[in-house]
Amino acid sequence: MQKTTVAIVGGGQAGLSMSRALSAMSVDHVVLERGEIGNAWRTQRWDSLRMLTPNWANQLPGVRGGLADPDGYMRASEFAKTLADYAMQHCAPVIPHCDVGRVTRAPNGYLVETSHGAFLSDALVMATGAASVPSIPGLASALPTQITQVTPDRYRNPDEVPGRHVLVVGASASGVQIARELQLAGTQVTLSVGNHLRLPRRYRGKDIEFWLNEIGLLDERAEDITDLPRARRLPSPQLMSGEDVDLNSLQEIGVEVVGRLSDVRDGAALFSGGLSALTASADLKMYRTLDLVDAHLGRSDPADKPSPTQVPVTPRLSMQLSPGAVSTIVWATGFKPDFSWLKIDLTDRRGRLIHDRGVFPLPGLFVLGLPILRRRRSHHISGAACDAQEIAWILRSQLEASRAA
Repeated sequence: MQKTTVAIVGGGQAGLSMSRALSAMSVDHVVLERGEIGNAWRTQRWDSLRMLTPNWANQLPGVRGGLADPDGYMRASEFAKTLADYAMQHCAPVIPHCDVGRVTRAPNGYLVETSHGAFLSDALVMATGAASVPSIPGLASALPTQITQVTPDRYRNPDEVPGRHVLVVGASASGVQIARELQLAGTQVTLSVGNHLRLPRRYRGKDIEFWLNEIGLLDERAEDITDLPRARRLPSPQLMSGEDVDLNSLQEIGVEVVGRLSDVRDGAALFSGGLSALTASADLKMYRTLDLVDAHLGRSDPADKPSPTQVPVTPRLSMQLSPGAVSTIVWATGFKPDFSWLKIDLTDRRGRLIHDRGVFPLPGLFVLGLPILRRRRSHHISGAACDAQEIAWILRSQLEASRAA
């Protein structure tokens, strides 16, 4: 059995940011990574995917040297390389291809059982993130057996998607980007729209991320958000690198827009009739955000504001699912974390982790990489770094108190 002060599970941006913070405090630790560094960015992203945020917004703590293209959007594979270079630059103690099978309490810490043997640690940081496994609705089990089902972590490019008509379920970032790519490749796409967030890629001459930073929205603390559980459940905004990808732009290239997928019955997909309400709600939230930008600038000129979402007068309410009609469904319905390896009862009745901004009631146990963990920007690369620094301070204080007891 190997002994370490802190075991970090996950070698992505959150885990590496925590590693650097602990190294700066001279705290002994290891980073346990199931694959290569940045495994998810290497193996669970489609070929054309670029980061949703410009390069200047993806800086990791302590990076030396300037950015060659600060306003560009790097590919997922490029970001994976950035993570690997970062780990090497800071001599992060990463153990690659180390699967964590089970974590339990030990008399003075945590027992981490892995494919590389067992580790006994005083503290444990879970940094595997919020997007470990696809979240697929239960009605998927009612689909005809001949229908191909694809999730964004398995989608690579249009050539691998069978059929000439595809149903994409979910209109957040992944759904709208995949729908656009498939449609431009010659596949007829029907996009089923649920709750979503709409934002323009650029506003008043700047990337929207610039304004979200400028007005301080991303730095709002978790404890200051009125309905934090609801805020944490909000979907990712409809963004892609360099251009708009809202429902209006998708309909312009031929994507059919329908309401939320409500049921699968007798070989047909059934859609709700509330599409107009869903798009009106997304438009309202977008305009409120842009009004904050305008208030910051002292402007009220509405000329730059995007047009409201246009929806069909009578959107389709059902669609046959068969090889002759729709033969493939892409489930762009989000992801969820996977902490099945944590054999410590720290969840509520809905299976959600019980923690206070990343700090658990049990001493020495922490989590990173979840939405709005400590501030709104927690889901950003820069947010993971800020959260890691704060939690590292708390972790060190707990270690010092334990040793002094």
